[in-house]
Amino acid sequence: MSGSWLGRLEQSYAAAVPRLSVPWRADPAPDPRLLVLNEPLAAALGLDAEELRADPALLTGRLGDAVPTFAQAYAGHQFGRYQPQLGDGRALLVGELVDPGGRRVDLHLKGSGRTRFSRGGDGKAVIGPMLREYLIGEAMHALGIPTTRGLSVVATGEAVLRRGPEPGAVLCRVAASHLRVGTFQYAAFTGDRNLLQALADYAIERHYPAAAHAERPVLALLGEVVRAQADLVAQWMLVGFVHGVMNTDNMTISGETIDYGPCAFLDRFDRAAVFSSIDDGGRYAYGNQPSVALWNLARFAETLIPLLVAEDGSDAGGEAAGEAAGEVAADDADAAVAAVTEVLGEFGPHYQRRVGAGMAAKLGLPAPDEALAEDLFTLLEAQRVDYTGFFRALVAGTARELFPEPAAYDAWAARRDALLPTDPAARAAVATAMNRVNPLFIPRNHRVEEALDAARSGDLAPFERLLAAVSQPYDERAGDADLAGPAPDDAGPYVTYCGT
Repeated sequence: MSGSWLGRLEQSYAAAVPRLSVPWRADPAPDPRLLVLNEPLAAALGLDAEELRADPALLTGRLGDAVPTFAQAYAGHQFGRYQPQLGDGRALLVGELVDPGGRRVDLHLKGSGRTRFSRGGDGKAVIGPMLREYLIGEAMHALGIPTTRGLSVVATGEAVLRRGPEPGAVLCRVAASHLRVGTFQYAAFTGDRNLLQALADYAIERHYPAAAHAERPVLALLGEVVRAQADLVAQWMLVGFVHGVMNTDNMTISGETIDYGPCAFLDRFDRAAVFSSIDDGGRYAYGNQPSVALWNLARFAETLIPLLVAEDGSDAGGEAAGEAAGEVAADDADAAVAAVTEVLGEFGPHYQRRVGAGMAAKLGLPAPDEALAEDLFTLLEAQRVDYTGFFRALVAGTARELFPEPAAYDAWAARRDALLPTDPAARAAVATAMNRVNPLFIPRNHRVEEALDAARSGDLAPFERLLAAVSQPYDERAGDADLAGPAPDDAGPYVTYCGT
């Protein structure tokens, strides 16, 4: 093993908070075969694509005993129920790279084998879900939405038992970090305030260094994460993305989208849309995502209460720093709760501003119009209109054709028209601007499944074609019009699975 990346791998997280990860090794891949390599991302990281093709050791975690790799610990609320220990059950942190621009990122594997956190699972992954994560991550990146990204998918050459034997695979994922709300929940659950403080200090230094200079750095950290998540979920809603499993262990501190298991994009607009096979109660439905995000942030805020008490000065002193995280005076805790409640209250207004501005851009309006947007959502939902296709049709002048009962649309369109400029040149500029924010191509659910089915059979051509389209989502592509439309009306309900 002589990769040029070898000397660049760092493990600052494991060094800063050693109790939050355990040294672990990836299982060997019997016959590794590179399926897809993200060459633009590799270049951005300062990695040599040809070197990675020639030797996939970095992409499969077979780095030798001299290079430490780690499985990370975290907890989390899964569908509202707290699990005190989750962790990387089939994943490893290979290491951190500092890219040529000075940005530190994680290289993380999924499907690399059992770890101490596997809870009875086999620790492996299969080709379909790993290609799905790669594809959706690249689509989100092209849409300008903060996201983890796949650097590669490598077939391992072994069969993994799921609904039957399936070809195994390992995804190498790049993230700003893998710090989650669940990471803080795990640290808080230990009752060690020193550990919790070290984690907060690391998160501030890595993601929000300006917070270190605030009067109350931990409270400033909370505010930064609240704003980052409000921005992120607003962008999901604007493009019709349904994450599908918004557990607290799937919410990052950095504000990146993470874990594309039972995710999907809306076809027809439906606030109650659920695609996950395990979300029977609709907890993570499309329309619930903002409220779930705020609920998750409240769980994050709870973990910070002991630190905020100390930060307030009322708990300062040598012995106090080592007290159990839950041992704080009631009055001090009440003051801390009031402080975090005020910060959490910023989520709604920030989210609404972001959604309002985004929807104004999608509709070509000079300013947000909440009533017009809400009436549109009601109209789209009532007449089962394709969400993504509507906005491009609005520019093309064909939106009326999408409505089975167009009279209601006509009334809405007249209200919008009254807000637009009358000058033809100005109207043309509005149309051009709208096509820059309304995608033509998203990962249409039926096309994703077609591509993954072909890939499982060894044919990557449909996957590569779809990947090329969603990587340039706003551009017309000759011969790819079939990738832009929704599933046929007679298609059955779309169901996704976690892929574990």
